[in-house]
Amino acid sequence: MSESINQVARVFQALLFTSQTPLSLDTLLKAFGDETRQPERSLAKAALAQLIEETQSTSLELVELGSGYTYRVRQAYAEYIALARAERPPRYSRALLETLALVAYRQPITRGEIEEVRGVSVSSQIVRTLEEREWIRVVGHREAPGRPALYATTRQFLDYFHLKSLNDLPPLEEIRALADLEAQQEWQDDLDQVPISPLLTQVDDEEDLADAADSPLDEDPLPEVKPLTWTELAERFDVQRPDDESTE
Repeated sequence: MSESINQVARVFQALLFTSQTPLSLDTLLKAFGDETRQPERSLAKAALAQLIEETQSTSLELVELGSGYTYRVRQAYAEYIALARAERPPRYSRALLETLALVAYRQPITRGEIEEVRGVSVSSQIVRTLEEREWIRVVGHREAPGRPALYATTRQFLDYFHLKSLNDLPPLEEIRALADLEAQQEWQDDLDQVPISPLLTQVDDEEDLADAADSPLDEDPLPEVKPLTWTELAERFDVQRPDDESTE
């Protein structure tokens, strides 16, 4: 094969930019035809290294994930893209994330073992959702009564969470902290939807706040209170006085 490193790099770049999913090295090499026409793997890896080097001063980066190589925007620019698109990232329930985390960190694992750790049953919908997204799959069956299915994560799981291998998973402590943060955010989002009480909108500006602060309620003199006679109460509320009670 007579292609130079730069020529191979340009072919790989075109393939990666037009692909919606990561591409393995074998897939990239197939673009050159059969094995007799494909560049040496050492040359192909050198071409990928060149592409990685070329992105060092750009907002893009070429990374290797579970199922292959892909271009992605650097994390430092993610917030700008989110603001420009004006869309919220997908959100998943705490139960789904806990189930996925247990599969990821304790695989292979059965549904019963997940339920034992979480202390609650795992709905069939959660398992179905994770399978439909191709984040988990059945890799075997436990040699136990009923031969329950064993679940493990997939390469698609690695790709979605930008991981090259399971060794890149963050410590469990970070996952727990993230779950707590998500729960707080859900509560805050719900709270934001509640209409503001009119009692909280009576003070219009800082000047009103200052006036309110200058005259606290506990410093106002209380009105003098004196006992009322039955006659005074009767006149005020227009009621009949009991015959057996005399006027003071």
